[in-house]
Amino acid sequence: MTKPALVFSWEMFGPYHMDRLEAVGRRLGHLYDVVGLEVGSKSHTYAWDSTGEGQHFRKVTLFPGRSKADIPSFQVYRALLRECRKAGASHVFLCHYEEPDVFALAVTMRLMGRRVVNMNASKFDDKPRVLWREALKSLLYKPYQAAIGGSHRTVDYYRFLGLPKDRLFIGYDTLSLERVRRLSGMTPAPDGVPFAERHFTIIARFVPKKNLFRAVEAYDLYRRLAGDAARPLHLCGSGPLEADLRAEVAKRGLEGHIIFRGFLQEKGIAETLGSTLCLLLPSLEEQFGLVVNEALAMGVPTILSDQCGARDVLIRSGLNGHIVEPDNPEGLARHMLSVASDEAEWRRLSLNGRPFQALADAGYFAEAVEKALHSLGARKDADQGAAQSTDESARKGTRESEA
Repeated sequence: MTKPALVFSWEMFGPYHMDRLEAVGRRLGHLYDVVGLEVGSKSHTYAWDSTGEGQHFRKVTLFPGRSKADIPSFQVYRALLRECRKAGASHVFLCHYEEPDVFALAVTMRLMGRRVVNMNASKFDDKPRVLWREALKSLLYKPYQAAIGGSHRTVDYYRFLGLPKDRLFIGYDTLSLERVRRLSGMTPAPDGVPFAERHFTIIARFVPKKNLFRAVEAYDLYRRLAGDAARPLHLCGSGPLEADLRAEVAKRGLEGHIIFRGFLQEKGIAETLGSTLCLLLPSLEEQFGLVVNEALAMGVPTILSDQCGARDVLIRSGLNGHIVEPDNPEGLARHMLSVASDEAEWRRLSLNGRPFQALADAGYFAEAVEKALHSLGARKDADQGAAQSTDESARKGTRESEA
């Protein structure tokens, strides 16, 4: 008997999506056919390289060489539905509930008797909420029977929107720590690159919500506090604010101290974190902040704003990093000074991050998927399918031996 299929769909597969489905395939591939549906192999938002094929799951690209933004929603819906039916999907895991093709697919799958699980990292405090919009949003979530969120605040938001609390799980925002370490080619902190040779790092798109002008202000304050011992800041990314950021850096006389690295692919990120003292993530709005996972993979502490979902799961202030308000540049500067000026303190923060690494790894997502399946009564179905498959194999073997 053919195994039931777990179907996951995203607009485009970046390295993180591949990591998660590889982990699901390793954990559940003996019971399910794990299928990843990539709508398009290009994106107007992310400049990822093509991610290739999966090893422990089956990846299907619906519109090679195109971006979802350029394809009519009904056309995307038809392609998604066709592949779900072709795969024999028993459970469908979807992101971007608000997009017409996703909502239509979720409704169709429910009407066909399939189980539908949402994946999201949004939090109530991401932005001002309006009652009528939240009421509409709760209707768009009606097809979903369970959900996997990025943080505790995501789970709280799911509950607010009416999803059943006993079918909500954390683990969406994860990636392969082993992949990051392998790509870096370096020994994670606190070993590897010496303390004195490390720098601060920001890895972000150059857009308003990343709060980069406040970060430049904080770095300027840090340099005044640290004097000649101040470390450089590597600013990695690209986006519409780049020209303005460069002008701000020049105005403050920080050229040569703030180094613009451009957009980095996964290998460049891993290598940069391998020589990083501390990651900075001072965002005004940040559903999670997957770069924190990458920093943990390389043993790097993080100073992040309290708006980041990662602080719920991966960072404890004063234990393995620091949490600061996004409108508090002096607080950020003083945390930078404390990390950069005391090697023993930096080593303590680095080592204290190790217990949190399991929560950052893609295996945690696979565990959340398994929990969601169990909450929907899937173990019995899968076990029956596996038993029937085993029986068929046994009968086939008996017939062959009799022949």
